[in-house]
Amino acid sequence: MKQAITVSRSVLVVLIGLTTVSSAILKGPREPRKQPNILLLMADDMGYGELGSYGQQTMRTPYLDQLAREGVRFTNFYIGSSVCSPSRAVAMTGIHTGRVSIRANGGMLNGKRDRVPLKKSEVTIPEMLKGAGYQTAFIGKWHLGSSRDESTWAKGRGFDYSVQEQWADKTHETEKFTIHMQYKHDGTEIFYDKDQHDCLDEFRTNLAFDFLKNERDDEKPLFLFMSYRTPHAHEPYIREKTLYADKGWPDIQRQHAARVTMLDLQVKRLLDKLKDMGELENTFVVFTSDNGATIEGGHDYTFFNCSGGLRGHKRHLYEGGIREPCIVSWPRKMKGKRVSHHISAGYDLMPTFAELAGIEAPSQTTGISFLPEILGQEQKTHEFVYFEIHEGGIKQAVRVGDWKAVRHYEAQRTELYNLKKDHRELDDVSYRHPQVVERLNEIMKRESQPSPHYPVAGNFFEKSSEKK
Repeated sequence: MKQAITVSRSVLVVLIGLTTVSSAILKGPREPRKQPNILLLMADDMGYGELGSYGQQTMRTPYLDQLAREGVRFTNFYIGSSVCSPSRAVAMTGIHTGRVSIRANGGMLNGKRDRVPLKKSEVTIPEMLKGAGYQTAFIGKWHLGSSRDESTWAKGRGFDYSVQEQWADKTHETEKFTIHMQYKHDGTEIFYDKDQHDCLDEFRTNLAFDFLKNERDDEKPLFLFMSYRTPHAHEPYIREKTLYADKGWPDIQRQHAARVTMLDLQVKRLLDKLKDMGELENTFVVFTSDNGATIEGGHDYTFFNCSGGLRGHKRHLYEGGIREPCIVSWPRKMKGKRVSHHISAGYDLMPTFAELAGIEAPSQTTGISFLPEILGQEQKTHEFVYFEIHEGGIKQAVRVGDWKAVRHYEAQRTELYNLKKDHRELDDVSYRHPQVVERLNEIMKRESQPSPHYPVAGNFFEKSSEKK
């Protein structure tokens, strides 16, 4: 009797196994997802000329240069603003700085200057993509919320998984708080130990590996936003201690160069990991930065020609403050190298990602998808690209074709440049072309909407508006 039971059980196991195998044969291999993964890589304070593929002669960035050769390198990509918070707000919402809620690193809030969070009514990229079935993850610098309101953190704005550095509350603004403490989506505090890591972005890349190993849902397409800290100058511990030491450069410049080269290595590590997982082939990768070259922490942005010969740097609305490297790669769809001169902006990311996901972008966006440009199809063009900033001098800028206007609120005057003839913006031709100035002024008047956080917003052409 026992023998009969044993045989029956064995037969049952075999039958179950055969059924499983037959089912697998009938189903065949799993179809590749039609929706691609989306990987947004954002550097911090990287100028237009800091990559070899954009003319850098000294700092080494071999992997990003390879990515540029294999993908599409944009020469006329403008990020959202010339300082981090508004630029990131534009990228996350698809709304330019004349309309988005964040237009400086700080604004008037409850009667005092404070961090302004994104409005809840402003849909973010991860909120949009979650509706299309994406798993969403964020690691790095957020700077779009209030340290006192977790609903404004990345975890409250559409990310399933997040590890973020948080703005410091003014009562706790210490080096440990602002640099070393990271907050995970489940409330865990993660400390960055400078004695164990030369590079914060290496630490964050390790966190990405942990996410991909333990949290990744391979049934869903992935949106991963890696918001790096390199080469931002405030963090003295984000450096490698010996790289470029033989060059004899001032140490602040050596550290800057080391950070750039180490960021290049972190991008390589992450993309190699995705390749090993079989995910890279169908991953749409965008690499860019949040604003132009930094001059903070004693860094001389001319030392390595960080702005690539363009005028200006971080907090300027000249080209050096807002024109950024932008490299796009999608191995499954792209063959061979291409350079694109299409004029695009940070607020184009949302509609581009929407098109990739096969959904409509939220009506709030002021951008247009640049996916057709990537695929070699007919591409819509912008009538204009627009910018404003409310710190380091209140300014507006607009580009229409080859014409670029920069308006200074304090001086109440508009400069005009022809970028085709004068990409360095050295020759103000506003007095020669008053009709062009008038046309661009009208765009700037129209596109800046009033905001309770920025008294001049919507009133750039009325100096008395600063009264509040």
